[in-house]
Amino acid sequence: MKSQKITESHLSKPKRWYQDACGTALAMDLLGERWSMLIMRELLLGPRRFGEIRGSLVGLSANVLTQRLEGLEQAGIVRKRVLPSPANAQVYELTRWGKAAEDAIFALSRWAAGSPAHDVTLPLSNAAFMLSLRTMMDREKARALSIDLGFRVGGDPFRAQIVDGRLEIERVDPESAGLVFDGDPSLLASVFYGSQSLEESEAAGLVRVTGDRAVAQRFVDCFRLPVFVND
Repeated sequence: MKSQKITESHLSKPKRWYQDACGTALAMDLLGERWSMLIMRELLLGPRRFGEIRGSLVGLSANVLTQRLEGLEQAGIVRKRVLPSPANAQVYELTRWGKAAEDAIFALSRWAAGSPAHDVTLPLSNAAFMLSLRTMMDREKARALSIDLGFRVGGDPFRAQIVDGRLEIERVDPESAGLVFDGDPSLLASVFYGSQSLEESEAAGLVRVTGDRAVAQRFVDCFRLPVFVND
């Protein structure tokens, strides 16, 4: 008797399918197409319109985005819905199963950030910067902080809180937050992952900070990139 019932998948498989029962192979079958994982990344902080997704991913054509979204929908990773009035706009969002890939995506990001090929000067989307904070924050250091954080990244508003050493982020106006960071995503990345103090970064025009500078520096000190080690 078989210990597990195996059913036939109705997923329309691409031409290049690994034909391998390993979960790693299936993950690559589902997300290995160029842009697919980055589209998922852009949706980790909530629903986005088609144009918003495309605008965040430099070099992604409308045709390819349409194809990838269709594939992710078919795989049960993404779904589309229409926002209620007065917006009445169609958006794309991750399904519950799609959201479950968050930890795997973050683990890959942390691993790849330790590569000597990691070029921090390349463009970074607003969502990618915010997610980098969730990925790279030293959770033990952050547990000592209890602060209400706001961010304006490339014009996009975000609000964040540290909960049990984890950075919880949502797309809402940060106006009433006690501490607000404002700047371009690539410049902000240099602030959080560079060697300058926050005071030096402010003086250089890399970031605008509203709130307690000492607390802000303690928060920035919770971040650093992994060091490449090749034994």
